[in-house]
Amino acid sequence: MSKIHLFLIPLIIGIISGIFLAIYPESESNSKLFTSSKLIENGSPIMGDVNAPITILEWGDYQCTFCYKFHQKTLDTINEDFILTGKVKLVFKDFPLNGPDSLLAAEAAYCAQDQGKYWQYHDELYSNWGGERTGWITRESLNNFAESVNLELNEFNKCIDDQKYQNKVKSLYDFGKEIGIDATPSFLIFNDHKIIKIRGNQPLEVFLKTFDEL
Repeated sequence: MSKIHLFLIPLIIGIISGIFLAIYPESESNSKLFTSSKLIENGSPIMGDVNAPITILEWGDYQCTFCYKFHQKTLDTINEDFILTGKVKLVFKDFPLNGPDSLLAAEAAYCAQDQGKYWQYHDELYSNWGGERTGWITRESLNNFAESVNLELNEFNKCIDDQKYQNKVKSLYDFGKEIGIDATPSFLIFNDHKIIKIRGNQPLEVFLKTFDEL
């Protein structure tokens, strides 16, 4: 066997196994970062049964192409078969890689949460996705989305004007980097004993295999 083949075999194996990355904290400080409560803390409202044994922590950006694809396709099946049946719960945390517009959209979602409509607004953003860095996220479009989910606009706009949640979103981004998030979407899927990382919008089968493993 040639030297090139010997080099390619571990490379290919590494790429395949890279889809699944079990995270085992190697130090006391890392252990504190990877507790269930720490991972869920400061994120979105929980989607699903708070006592569901498996948690999906999604790191996303509202302009991200593959985040949009995950929400338009894969999430529907996961929601119907696993979240609504109490097997899995979902938490979303912002990782605004695509600049100020992504940051603004994330802030707007938390302003909607003040009126009890985080997930409605979150879904409205992805339903009206207009690409990466194309300028579709504006104050006007955010107001239109707010009207669509029946938010009180004066309260919503004051929240955005005051940048009430800007520090929150930035802290989520910093925490993501601290635990090794470097792309969107990224998922940490975990129970009380094990964490598995999925990077990118992988096929549904990858998520199903992860649920089985946990």
